[in-house]
Amino acid sequence: MSLISNATSALRLTRGTIFEYGISSGLLVLDFDFNPTSITRTRAVSPKTTGLPEMRGGYDFKAPLEAQRAAQGVSVQPETISFKILLDATDRMDAGDPIASTVGIQPELDVIRSMLEPKSQQFEGAKLLSALGANSEKSFPQYQALSVLIFKWGVHILPVFMTRAQIEAQQFLPSLIPYRAEVSLSLQVIESDNPLYVVETVRRATSMALNLNKTASNFISGL
Repeated sequence: MSLISNATSALRLTRGTIFEYGISSGLLVLDFDFNPTSITRTRAVSPKTTGLPEMRGGYDFKAPLEAQRAAQGVSVQPETISFKILLDATDRMDAGDPIASTVGIQPELDVIRSMLEPKSQQFEGAKLLSALGANSEKSFPQYQALSVLIFKWGVHILPVFMTRAQIEAQQFLPSLIPYRAEVSLSLQVIESDNPLYVVETVRRATSMALNLNKTASNFISGL
C-alpha cells in the first residue's frame, strides 16, 4: 500500500466526536459516521465607541504604549463552531445489523435532541438519600442545566454547548424511521478557567510559537 493510501486510511479512522462531560450514567455520545467536509469557526468582537466624530471605531492613542486605550470597553463574544455531518445507516443495514435495520439512525438523532435539552440535576448527597429511601427534594432541590459537551476534532478537545441542530431526514425505512440524514450543528465554546480550555490555550500558544519560528526563518533567509 502506498504512503498516500496509508495516510488516507488513517484520516478515515480519525473521526469527530461530541460527548457529554460528566460522571453520571447514561452519557450522551455522538460519533460521526462521516466527518464534515468543512468546519466554520467564528469569533465576533464588538468595539465600544464614544460616538464622537474624532473617535470612530475606538478610543484615541498616540504611541504603542497607549494602543490598548483603543480597546476600552471591547466586548469579545465566545467562539462558535458550525458544520454539517451526514448520518447514514446504509452500510450497517447492508451488513445485516439488526439495530440499523430496525431503527436506522433514530438513536443518533435522539442523542442530538437530548444534547439540546436541559436536564434535571441533583447533588450526589441527594442521590444517596434517595437510595436510602429519604425524601431529599426539600433539602436538595433539583435544577435544570444544559449538558456540557466535549467536541473532539483532531488535536482540538473543546468544552462546548450545543446551541442549534437542524436535521434534514433524507431517506426512510418502510416504518418512516430515517436511515439517512444531514445534520447542521452549531456549538459555542466554553471559554472559562476549565481544564479543557486551559489545555487548548496552551496548545494554541505552542502553535503560535511554531509560526513565529517560521516567520523568523523566512526573515533571516531573506537577508
